[in-house]
Amino acid sequence: MKKEMRVMSKKNEKRDPTENEEIMEVEDELPIPEDEVENDLIEKDPLEVKEEEIASLQDELSKAKTDIARAYADTDNMRKRLQKETDMAKKYRFQSAALELLPILDSMNLALANAPENDETKNFVKGFEMIRTQLENAMSNEGVKEIDALNKPFDHNTMQALMQEKVDGVEPGIVVEVLQKGYMLKDRILRPALVKVSE
Repeated sequence: MKKEMRVMSKKNEKRDPTENEEIMEVEDELPIPEDEVENDLIEKDPLEVKEEEIASLQDELSKAKTDIARAYADTDNMRKRLQKETDMAKKYRFQSAALELLPILDSMNLALANAPENDETKNFVKGFEMIRTQLENAMSNEGVKEIDALNKPFDHNTMQALMQEKVDGVEPGIVVEVLQKGYMLKDRILRPALVKVSE
């Protein structure tokens, strides 16, 4: 056994050390599969390349057109919204002033309703009536008008019922007394009329 092992080891020693290198070189020189060679050698048709480029550019153009249309629509919507807000601001610009003037008008109406009837105050009452008329005209020119409620059917959109009372000869749901006048500014309610309604 020992002799056989020695012989084998001597055979290994006699082997040429470059033999392994040759085997490696042969492996490196193995032929490349035909499919890979064909794929490398086949070049794309220039017409196909141009068509792909055209398709890509058309997609980009379509996307750009969509973006522009969206931006235009957004801008147009914003312009319309701003125009509407401006129109509303102009239409109801007198609202805050009217709300401050209404209590003054209420006080004048109350004072004139309770004015004493004698010769000494007669001229003062006429003066107050003229001032009230001027104030009402100024407010009317700005679109403020009184809500006509007395003897009308109750309308919950423009009136607020504070009391109900049974009145002979009057059908239910009719305004029998206005406790505080209501006013509109054009088509908007400034203040609802406070009323008494028949049962």
